[in-house]
Amino acid sequence: MWVFTTSGFVSVVKESAGFIKVRSRDEESLKPIATRFRKDIERTPLADYPYRLHISKSDFKEWLLLEVENLEYFNFKSEALLTRGGRFAKALSEVWSTMHRIEDKSARSKS
Repeated sequence: MWVFTTSGFVSVVKESAGFIKVRSRDEESLKPIATRFRKDIERTPLADYPYRLHISKSDFKEWLLLEVENLEYFNFKSEALLTRGGRFAKALSEVWSTMHRIEDKSARSKS
């Protein structure tokens, strides 16, 4: 699962029963989760994602719920520009553009 928030981008995969690996390309993306659950961010420079956390599924669900409960913005990319800066916002725009290419052909028809 990929999750984009105004604090970063993470990739989440199963680790073992009840536990997951939350991985990221940049350390900043993991800091809010690591801080909340008092976890150390592991550096994995030879892996696909160079940073990761090992947490329970329930902790991750709690964090996601808080992200939703604290959602106060009307434009995601604009808010991410404010919270993470231009480099992160530019990457988000590139993801948006890439995903725009799979939009259904009928999505914008008036019929």
